[in-house]
Amino acid sequence: MRVLEAKPKSIKIASEMVKRGGLVVYPTDTVYGLGCDPFNVEAVKRVFKVKGDRKTPLPILASSNQQVKKIAQLSKEAEKVAERFWPGPLTIVVPKKLALPNIVTCNVDSVGVRVPKHNSALQLIRLSGGFLIGTSANKTGEKPPKTAQEAAQQLGEEVDIILDGGQVSLGVSSSVVDFTSVKPKLLRKGPIRLSDIQNILKNIENAK
Repeated sequence: MRVLEAKPKSIKIASEMVKRGGLVVYPTDTVYGLGCDPFNVEAVKRVFKVKGDRKTPLPILASSNQQVKKIAQLSKEAEKVAERFWPGPLTIVVPKKLALPNIVTCNVDSVGVRVPKHNSALQLIRLSGGFLIGTSANKTGEKPPKTAQEAAQQLGEEVDIILDGGQVSLGVSSSVVDFTSVKPKLLRKGPIRLSDIQNILKNIENAK
């Protein structure tokens, strides 16, 4: 495992590692993420193994709103919310397209997608092909890391590269809105509040 400062040269090195099927820890606007190429099934299997007993779908980070449409189907409502809050700390759960391997979503036909508001993360995602697994860089059930050091303590030698971008700005996981039901539901509270989303979507529900 190599720890590199999140500068352009190191980000390029990390993106090459992703393309070769490696696992990279990287800073985002929310918490540190654990990433790999979502189209590389063996790499995705490694992510599940590193996380521990995770049995839930992995979210995906994309480099732009347009990129998201290559792997997911956005309704008009979902698109409206994405246009308002991306790049930013909001994950939306929408139907996935066939291009995305089923292992990523644990055979569920929906996927959580997001465009992060973080220059280093966006640069890494772009150089890696436009998509990156975006699960938090911690063991399942443990606290998501706010620094590269916290990520290293949890994952250590199980990953190939850790990009150190200092302490993340928000330090909490993204808000999550599910668009696969009749009415949109806020599944996880985060930096973006229900009241913020209600300004765009009047019919959103708070999942109990």
